Amino acid sequence: MEIRNVWKDVKEPLELHEDDRGRIADIFYKDEINHVAIIETKMGDNKEIIRGNHYHKDATQHMLMTEGSMEYWYKPVDSNEPAKMVIQKKGDLISTPPNEIHALRFTENATFVVFSQGVRGGKDYESDTFRVDNIIETSD
Repeated sequence: MEIRNVWKDVKEPLELHEDDRGRIADIFYKDEINHVAIIETKMGDNKEIIRGNHYHKDATQHMLMTEGSMEYWYKPVDSNEPAKMVIQKKGDLISTPPNEIHALRFTENATFVVFSQGVRGGKDYESDTFRVDNIIETSD
């Protein structure tokens, strides 16, 4: 797992341009992206919403938080250790490599964009998705 904020953690060859009109931040440069999706999570009457609890054998995913926040839980697929967690906030881009189990917990409305390198979209959406039991720690 790698996390960076697109507005703050800009490293070459990426660039950030800013003037009195606002900012333009590079997210990717010369990277092959095979699929892009936008995901909205609406709380409704729920106290929390869980997504994920899976891994990909081949695909790498990059999730850019555009609204709200989420808990990102992760661990290697072959690990018996408990999952680790980081909070992802607006502007954060988290990258999930192959064979990393990941799960997302939301306690507020949120929107994020997923950029995938490898099979992940359209009719192939589930072909590189391997479901697992919940890795998120509960307080119960």
